[in-house]
Amino acid sequence: MNVEEIDEWVEQAFKADVEEFSALIAEAKELLAEEHRFRNGSGLVRIDPYTVRSVVVIGDIHGDLESLVHILKQREVATANRIIFLGDYGDRGEESVEVYSVILTLKMLAGRGERVILLRGNHEGPPDMPFRPHELPMFFVRKYGERGKALYRAVKELWVYLPHAVLVTGRYLMVHGGVPCNITSLDDVAYAHETHPSSSTFKELLWSDPIEANGCFESVRGAGRMFGENVTDEVRRISGVKTIIRSHESCEGVAVRHGGMVLTVFSRKGAPYFNNRAAYLLLDETMLREAKDANELERTATRVW
Repeated sequence: MNVEEIDEWVEQAFKADVEEFSALIAEAKELLAEEHRFRNGSGLVRIDPYTVRSVVVIGDIHGDLESLVHILKQREVATANRIIFLGDYGDRGEESVEVYSVILTLKMLAGRGERVILLRGNHEGPPDMPFRPHELPMFFVRKYGERGKALYRAVKELWVYLPHAVLVTGRYLMVHGGVPCNITSLDDVAYAHETHPSSSTFKELLWSDPIEANGCFESVRGAGRMFGENVTDEVRRISGVKTIIRSHESCEGVAVRHGGMVLTVFSRKGAPYFNNRAAYLLLDETMLREAKDANELERTATRVW
């Protein structure tokens, strides 16, 4: 992956016709379904920190193609052993359709082996977890007319195969929204999509936010929970990690919560969030060999623009 290739992906994203985009979506769906089967249906991707030298973590993109291209053109991103997106690819940004094109192209060219991991965010949730405003279908129709509706439905079919958590064993747990208030094992996280909706775990993984308190509370979002420091600490104990890495909330690049136990990373900027800075994380060999807390990651792993 080099600068010239990325420019070609962007050019193709703008000029692709319905047939070309449909073929890309179909190929990506096949690959994602194969990876889903390889994980035996689990929504948890496990990474052995001793088998990789660097991991890049990217937060919400929300149709911000400029920020996405900026990230992908960084040499340390191109050479990373794993590139992890934390979800929320479309909506909000005018170039949501093009963002999907570039991300799916990246996924396909990376090939099998989950070098590129696309997590499921709350904007890729199941039908019974609606969010507003949901502009992605509008963007597809605006670009492709009535045929855009079929492309949008095809993209939605991808979402069911996306994992919803990454475990860097003994180091970090990565999710889109937050950690659940009542789990007893990592299996509860891995198979949260299967116990939904009888259990709230899946919704909490996609929708929840940290609060500087103890306990669990109703969320102002109308979905998920507000989870306190004691919940984070318990999930760290269960999962055997030091730090929770998540996205979901706009911030000036990164934000540390729960006394250094939670790090939020947000990778898009501008309207409608009006944050001035965005960021991604580079977990290098040192950070993968020895777990760091959110304060340390903010100082050493954060790449802000």
